[in-house]
Amino acid sequence: MKRFIPLSIPNFEGNERKYADDAIVQGWVSTGGAYITEFEKRMANFLHTEEVAACQSGTAGLHLSLVESGVLQGDIVVAPTLTFIAAVNPIRYQFADPVFIDCDDSLCMDPEKLCRFCKEECFLQEDKLIHISTGKQVKAIIVVHVFGNLADMERIMEVAEQYHLKVIEDATEALGSKYTEGKYKGIYAGTIGDFGVYSFNGNKIITTGGGGAVTAKKPDFVKHIRYLSTQAKNDPHYYIHDEIGFNYRMTNVQAAIGVAQMEELLEFIQRKQENYTMYENFLIDFELGKLLKFRKGTFSNKWFYSLELDMDKLRGSLRDVITKLQEEGVQTRAIWGLIHEQTPYKNFVAYEIERASYYSSCILNIPCSTQLTKSDIRYVVEQIKKVLGEMKYE
Repeated sequence: MKRFIPLSIPNFEGNERKYADDAIVQGWVSTGGAYITEFEKRMANFLHTEEVAACQSGTAGLHLSLVESGVLQGDIVVAPTLTFIAAVNPIRYQFADPVFIDCDDSLCMDPEKLCRFCKEECFLQEDKLIHISTGKQVKAIIVVHVFGNLADMERIMEVAEQYHLKVIEDATEALGSKYTEGKYKGIYAGTIGDFGVYSFNGNKIITTGGGGAVTAKKPDFVKHIRYLSTQAKNDPHYYIHDEIGFNYRMTNVQAAIGVAQMEELLEFIQRKQENYTMYENFLIDFELGKLLKFRKGTFSNKWFYSLELDMDKLRGSLRDVITKLQEEGVQTRAIWGLIHEQTPYKNFVAYEIERASYYSSCILNIPCSTQLTKSDIRYVVEQIKKVLGEMKYE
């Protein structure tokens, strides 16, 4: 029997309605209230960091991190091309220029190409990294932990320290992912770089509907980000402002949902692990695609599952695969269009892009909600095998 299996939907099995109703009854529905403070406290405790600032979205968190990093008009920020565009747009909010770097086989930024760009395309002038062809200063790196997989932060941090670059970790998809080996053993995604940013969009491992959060190595940076996110208000009674601020604070209703979701986070991560293992078992020896693994020496939250298709064996395109699966009730998606190929970014530097082009042509994201049952997963795999089997070259 045909059924519909969505790609990724929120899970509200806990106290979400109770806490949101409480916030409404109290009348604290905007950017003030006890739930915001409580949500920040629970995030900080989970991440083992001193301060967290809750904000309106992961995008807002990235923008605030760039502001706090001192990124200004005409500066350069290094970013991946294989990512959602929200990781890059805040660079332009600051009127800075992105330079796009390729991915490695983790789908995250390739640290060796990052190093090569800094070494061969730039030069150090005292403690400033200058891009040779433009004369602009390279200020920061945005590193995205794609689909809950972890970038090679040990190597990336080495490069950043060598070339005096700020590191902003886009951990919007990686809440709960951590290293199990090496220099950063036991350390969570988002707590290694100078700044770490999280997202609570509707499809993330926990959600507040929208919403995001920022942490940083220096607690004072987070406190200043919190100040900037509330319009940089010095005196709430006389409305005195010494800096340009933003309307980026999370609302109390969102935070109430977030507090409830934090109570369920470990359970959600456990379900993600179990569902991934079921997919792995059902897809053993499947000749037309393989489930991508996560980086060795890490524990991933396994937010999204990626099937690498062997397109050389298939008639038709990735779009055809997605369309045919939709007709069978299975919602899937392609990985993002590469950012350096998007209209607003075509004129910016793209450095040695190779692997990203390959993966953008063959990665299929498959259903990964925490409500999935074994029967759902079996149905998804059956339809994948059926559709790809029909598209296979004979």
